[in-house]
Amino acid sequence: MKKTFLTLCLAALAPALQAQTAGSWLVQGGVAHAAPSVQSGHLSAPSAAATQIDVGADTQPMLQLTRMLDDHWAVAVPLGRGFTHALYGAGAIANVGQIGTVSAQPFSVFGQYRFGEPQARWRPYALLGLSYVRFHDAAGSATLNGINPANPPGGSTGLSIESRWALSPGLGLVVQLDERWFVDASWSKTYLKTTATLSTGQTLGATINPSITTLGVGLRF
Repeated sequence: MKKTFLTLCLAALAPALQAQTAGSWLVQGGVAHAAPSVQSGHLSAPSAAATQIDVGADTQPMLQLTRMLDDHWAVAVPLGRGFTHALYGAGAIANVGQIGTVSAQPFSVFGQYRFGEPQARWRPYALLGLSYVRFHDAAGSATLNGINPANPPGGSTGLSIESRWALSPGLGLVVQLDERWFVDASWSKTYLKTTATLSTGQTLGATINPSITTLGVGLRF
């Protein structure tokens, strides 16, 4: 009787034993929230002294494909449409509101080290990513046209933001639900500096440093 009970217990635990082992493919879907922490430089002349910018947060759906290289090391590639951020006035123009928008498309590869044993239900992990962040579809608003002293009469101020490489360290946690299903949550900080250029010639450097928080549900293959 005892032997039968022990066999049943082991059978109940067995599904988790192969959940995060070498050779596994993990596919997950969920959401990603990007919250920039901006340190803005000053817009070059001609402009009001101490003209700065701030960048709003955005949340978007995401997918992620992960390959377990062994029982602890993994490579993860997030996939998604990127983020669309509102640009706001700061410093001397903090009261003007939104001055533009820009889309940011990160192309990233993350290395993960998962702690604990592969059969564990809860596995925290450390991660480090390399990203190329492509900024596109930047546009100034009517407000930007109005406050830009170099804006041509009746014209509009164009805007571009330089794409850059960045590193993203962070932490995460995987909770194994059964043999195949899991929940994955992570937080990372992307150390990103870039330069914005107006069509009228002024430039502004800024440190963006977004925090990226993700929450997803996944399936092991």
